[in-house]
Amino acid sequence: MSRTGEGSDGSDADRPDFDDALDELEELEEIVDSPEEREQVRETMRTLRRAGDPRLFGRLRSDFDIRDAGEALVGSLIFGVPMLVEDGTLDVGRFIAAHPPYFLLTLTLGLVIVIGILHAVGFEEVESDLLFGVVPVRLVGIVVISGGTAALLMTAWGRVDWAGPWVATCQTTVTAVVMALGAALGDILPHE
Repeated sequence: MSRTGEGSDGSDADRPDFDDALDELEELEEIVDSPEEREQVRETMRTLRRAGDPRLFGRLRSDFDIRDAGEALVGSLIFGVPMLVEDGTLDVGRFIAAHPPYFLLTLTLGLVIVIGILHAVGFEEVESDLLFGVVPVRLVGIVVISGGTAALLMTAWGRVDWAGPWVATCQTTVTAVVMALGAALGDILPHE
């Protein structure tokens, strides 16, 4: 006995799939009259894409909220605590303090990798809150959480000497960059 929509051989070849639904919604988007209706169709398309697009790491539920902040904090701690206790972090910080272009390279590389991780899970399809209409709140949240955690723990655990603020900043930045990677991964790991 075959179900409705299946081919005569029992395959699902004739059954509509997500792509068919998206095609229909794109056509509907072109013919709706008001901007409100068009936005409602677009939101339905985003929801359908998220539901039908299994991700390797996970999916983002919604805009950055307290649960996401908690996940980012846990991820930053998992990646950052080993950096806090390792003397190599301090050596790298001293090195980039002596070579300012490497400091900028470290910051840029960290930011690009975090954005790449978030882009891999399609955060731009979920993130609608933007600071100044440009910067995603999720990205700012991850950077603030990881940077703040790095500064707090590096100071509280006596890992930096703020009497030399430039070296301390560079050492904290090395830790913060690694924590930001952990925060991004913590935010995107699968959850219900």
